[in-house]
Amino acid sequence: MARPRSEDKRQAILDAATRLFAEQGLQASTAAIAKAAGVAEGTFFTYFPSKDDLLNRLYLELKAGLRSVMMDAYPRGESMRHQIRHAWQAYVQWGAAHPEPRRVMAKLSLCERISPQTRAEGMRAFEDINVTLMESIAQGVLRDQSPAFVAAILTAMADTTMDFMVRYPQQADQYSASGFEAVWNAIVQV
Repeated sequence: MARPRSEDKRQAILDAATRLFAEQGLQASTAAIAKAAGVAEGTFFTYFPSKDDLLNRLYLELKAGLRSVMMDAYPRGESMRHQIRHAWQAYVQWGAAHPEPRRVMAKLSLCERISPQTRAEGMRAFEDINVTLMESIAQGVLRDQSPAFVAAILTAMADTTMDFMVRYPQQADQYSASGFEAVWNAIVQV
């Protein structure tokens, strides 16, 4: 009879994978992840049938955590600028406070082993932001760019902002505000 799965063991594997992927890249082995999680490698495969399964689950777990930070208090009904600023601030504060998950999210976002279905599921969590962007483009408030391009601009500027927030924590609020103004000026229709 198979042993019941433990949420603590599953989470330990995900946490170990995050640490090792941040340190070593996505090539960290399942054996190393299992060892860091304090479980046998066979136990690892009880929770994640393959490394690809782990990568896809971790991608969704990180997206869910980020979604919670950005979207739980999302100011629906407020101005578009207010909504985007809220998302920006939540994202850069999360990234500055969680450097390992941030690095892993960046790596997973580029990873070819993340399935299209997983990517789509991860993006559904941010539907409110995408709707805001599309409505703003239709209303002529934002430049007519694809949401993916706008997201790439936001991500690049957010990475720079987060780096400065971490390097100069006493000026983190100033960098967050300046970063948002730079993003806003890059995407708003003049």
